[in-house]
Amino acid sequence: MARTTTGEGIAPATDKNAPVRYYASKCGPNFACGANNKLPCAWGAVKVMLAFGKLTQEKKDFRSCKGRFRSEWIFCSAPTRPEQTILCGHGDKPSGNWWKFGFPVFYVTDILQIAEALAGLGYARDPRLANTLKLIKGKQDEQGRWPLEYDYNGKTWVDFGAKKQPNKW
Repeated sequence: MARTTTGEGIAPATDKNAPVRYYASKCGPNFACGANNKLPCAWGAVKVMLAFGKLTQEKKDFRSCKGRFRSEWIFCSAPTRPEQTILCGHGDKPSGNWWKFGFPVFYVTDILQIAEALAGLGYARDPRLANTLKLIKGKQDEQGRWPLEYDYNGKTWVDFGAKKQPNKW
């Protein structure tokens, strides 16, 4: 996963003779995304950060050297700082889904998953998470619950609740 992310030792998809290469023109190092005009895919970065955060203790050195580059990028350009957000390559504004709590979480990522990923990488007490935690807390109702704001109702076999209502997921 780290090699795919960094591109280290992996040839571009156009190099058909390379033994190790990207197989789709939709992907590349640093989360290059075909759906995002080859710009980095922050949703993909968060998913990889979640995985790096789950590495065992004996892999800590690997996690610290290979996982940090994406977490720093998220801190510098992400919804953790609403004044400086990640733009989509096909538009001039970021996806509103960053700020919607939803379930299930497929390819879309939200601010909750960013916080989870950064905490898993050791950033739980980082002051740069203050805006993120404030936003999460601000969506909580007086009973300590959060509403479902993004869903896949009608796109999955079962529905996971009504929008704008507290949700157990």
